Amino acid sequence: MASNKPKLEGKVAIITGGASGIGETTTRLFAAHGASVIIADINDSLGHLVAASISPHGRCSFIHCDVRNELHLAAAVDHAITTYGLLDIMFSNAGIAGPITGVLDLDPADLDHTLAVHVRGTALAIKHAGRAMVAAGTRGSIICHASVSGIQGGFAPVAYMTSKHAILGLLKEAAAELGGKGVRVNCVSPYLVATPLVCGVPGADVAKVEKLLCTGAILKGAVLRADDVATAVLFLASDDSAFISGHNLVIDGGATVVNTTLAKFIEGIYDLA
Repeated sequence: MASNKPKLEGKVAIITGGASGIGETTTRLFAAHGASVIIADINDSLGHLVAASISPHGRCSFIHCDVRNELHLAAAVDHAITTYGLLDIMFSNAGIAGPITGVLDLDPADLDHTLAVHVRGTALAIKHAGRAMVAAGTRGSIICHASVSGIQGGFAPVAYMTSKHAILGLLKEAAAELGGKGVRVNCVSPYLVATPLVCGVPGADVAKVEKLLCTGAILKGAVLRADDVATAVLFLASDDSAFISGHNLVIDGGATVVNTTLAKFIEGIYDLA
């Protein structure tokens, strides 16, 4: 029987990109489970708005943070420690869609920008959160936002896909290095979710985007939403996963393990008959 006991009571968490999408949903879920949460985001107005909406129900604050800037991430970690006394959880979630071009038309500047946000940003989040946790003797949890596009081709353009593959490499090495210090490092790799990042433009019809995403999903009868990803992150952040490290938690309804080639071939044969 599931327990209603808060899973993060007394914990302190930083969520990069916590002002919208999966980050915002996770921020609210963490706060609901008793955590003090720092939203680290480049969107000041939205970040302050989300933090203010949570504050009456739990401790939440905002700090401006461009994850490409090491000083910003160091400041976010310092803010957590000076404001709340410690840091238990880092969810490195900030991301961008990147260029939609293929490899033949790829602009190196666009590739550099995507890698800077996803790879550099994740590496620096692990570095500074890990340092703080090790210095304090905290058995912390670091969770990185990867993607199904880091596992299998065809889910995203080349720049995004390349960066997400790199994050899985960071996960493995960071888990190896920090495990001896008692710090866990894991990833979540969701299938496509109809967040503002995926929808592309403000005001896009989320229901239509979800319907479109469902047509390509293997698992039918369910729709992957930000709540589902946030729940997975909560599991990895909490003591429910106390002996899990170096793991990539794939939330894809089987999309990366099921090959539909044979089914499509058979369907085509019947259509020809």
